[in-house]
Amino acid sequence: MKASLLVLLLALGVSRLMAADAVSLFDGKSLAGWTGQDGAKPGAGWVVVDGAIHLNGEKGGNLLSEKEYTNFDLSWEWKVEEGGNNGIKYWVTKINNKEWLGIEYQMIDDKKHPDGMKGGGTHSTASFYDIQAPAEDKPMNPPGEWNTSRVVAQDGKLQHYLNGKLVGEADTASEDWKTKIAASKFSKKEGFAPGKGRIMLTDHHDKVWIRNIQIVEK
Repeated sequence: MKASLLVLLLALGVSRLMAADAVSLFDGKSLAGWTGQDGAKPGAGWVVVDGAIHLNGEKGGNLLSEKEYTNFDLSWEWKVEEGGNNGIKYWVTKINNKEWLGIEYQMIDDKKHPDGMKGGGTHSTASFYDIQAPAEDKPMNPPGEWNTSRVVAQDGKLQHYLNGKLVGEADTASEDWKTKIAASKFSKKEGFAPGKGRIMLTDHHDKVWIRNIQIVEK
């Protein structure tokens, strides 16, 4: 019975079994559970293709999860086009009643997108965008190939993983974090990343594919 189930899952293209307490944020068929900013309808650029959420190069706008999260273990698979740029943000809230902001796990072609190597690595894949660079020896697959990413948030402590390897850690209560925020583009964004908020799939106008989005609340 178990062998038959595994064969069926593999045939459906499921790359790994969900943890018993994991919740899927994507049903593989629709954008159910996601909205545009301020409850708007997702833009036409967001489509579902072959079991993945795909931003096809047209305007889609940012997508927000309907629910907020504090402590969690979030994982997903993704790929970008050559020269492409995208990201997933978390602890996203509306700042100054104007813009939706949060900590961004960057997903980018490090070598061919002009933003990839700016900021001393803080704009590269798996970075805490514009805040902290990932490990230099991160295991990254090239554009057009799938990568697996993971973010763990627990009591203000954050971890970024790429293809199974821990490539970045931060403690948002530490002086080091506060210093890095002060040196970043978010320095004047009062209330930035308050320790809870929504998940955001960003629209950076490039083609991206995202699938198997799962979250475990902790």
